[in-house]
Amino acid sequence: MSTIRLARVSMLLAAIGLNAAPVLLQSAHAQDKPAAAAPKETVRPELYKLIDPAVINPLMTAKKFDEVELRLTQAEAIANPTPFEQFVLQRQRAALGTASKNDAMTLKAIEAIVEGKRLAEKENSNFIQVITNTYYQKKDYAKAIVWATRYQKESATPLAIRDTLMLSYYFNKDYANALASLRPIIAEAKAAGVAPKFDDLRLYLSSAQLVKDQAATQDATALMMAYHPNDDLWHDSLNRVMIKPTFNKRLHLDAYRLKIVAQKAMEPGDYVELAELALETGYFSEAKNVIDAGYAGGVLGTGADAAKHKNVRERANKGAADDAKNIGTGEAPALKAKDGLPLFNLGYAYATMGQSDKGIGLMQQGLAKGGLKRPDEAALRLGASYARAGRKDEAIKVFEGVKGGDGSGELARLWIMHLKAPAAAAPAAAAAPAAAPAPAK
Repeated sequence: MSTIRLARVSMLLAAIGLNAAPVLLQSAHAQDKPAAAAPKETVRPELYKLIDPAVINPLMTAKKFDEVELRLTQAEAIANPTPFEQFVLQRQRAALGTASKNDAMTLKAIEAIVEGKRLAEKENSNFIQVITNTYYQKKDYAKAIVWATRYQKESATPLAIRDTLMLSYYFNKDYANALASLRPIIAEAKAAGVAPKFDDLRLYLSSAQLVKDQAATQDATALMMAYHPNDDLWHDSLNRVMIKPTFNKRLHLDAYRLKIVAQKAMEPGDYVELAELALETGYFSEAKNVIDAGYAGGVLGTGADAAKHKNVRERANKGAADDAKNIGTGEAPALKAKDGLPLFNLGYAYATMGQSDKGIGLMQQGLAKGGLKRPDEAALRLGASYARAGRKDEAIKVFEGVKGGDGSGELARLWIMHLKAPAAAAPAAAAAPAAAPAPAK
């Protein structure tokens, strides 16, 4: 979650230049340039002697804050104070709070100063910003929203407080306004040709999910994957697809094919499950590539399941070696088949062996011949083969045509997100081509 680091209110006020002894004898009216004929405003003598800077400043310097507060209390007790006298006294209160690090006193005083409407525009904005940030820091997000909104209305630099307002909305559980606040921030980044900040996109995604805005959730997910992909995001996105009641279990292998290329790392069980699924469907080369990648990454071959890993590896190696000798014999029967499925399966097998051009060519022939009962499932494999071959644009075009409601359409959309990401990596399983036939189904 995005955070804003703020100094305590006393330090903030010191940074914007709150003097310990404000001007007492001339007007401090809220004008950038007071009119030449404006009358001077004064403090009555009986009040002035209590807060005379010649007396107050040495007390402040000596840190005799109790004496200063006593004098201010006595001054405030004088009847019928003028607005200007109230303004001067509140500034003295704020100065005392700043010097003594009494944030509650400071905050109360500067709120009164702002409400008095006697500050110049820039100083007024500075004080409101301090109030906003202080309430945010105190986790009083409702008040932070009130003051941030006021800042945006009264300040010449409304964007200066935008992040604080956005976060205050979110932490105040006003997710709709948080979402609305984030949209222009993200749009501006995209328009400027820069990546939206990770924290902004994470907040955008969270807000969209909390208000159950599906369109915004998809948009936020796509942007996260495009600009700031990470394994947790990919794991959650794929898991959400796979647990839907409408998800076809036949697509588990396709989901894992995306998982291994999109994530930087997988759990040992993920490598094993992907390999097992590939073995079950007769894609021994694919299984070998996956297991080899797991071993190369130091993920497999260790721990309590090392023996299981070894067993899967041996099965994959044996199947891949046997099929490397025989895959060529499958072309003639596939060409004579009444539909294109055998050709398509054979082509995918060649593609997993590292013979991408030949494999993709056979897959296309199979599609052209027709008769495939599951065209969306076939398109997922064709798109994955294009991606494995580094033919990104062709892969995206194939995936764009997948619209199935059984999970295939969502997997295709996730593939597109991965391929359009600035640093989409080559599929890990392609690193170690082996040999495998494809079963006709």
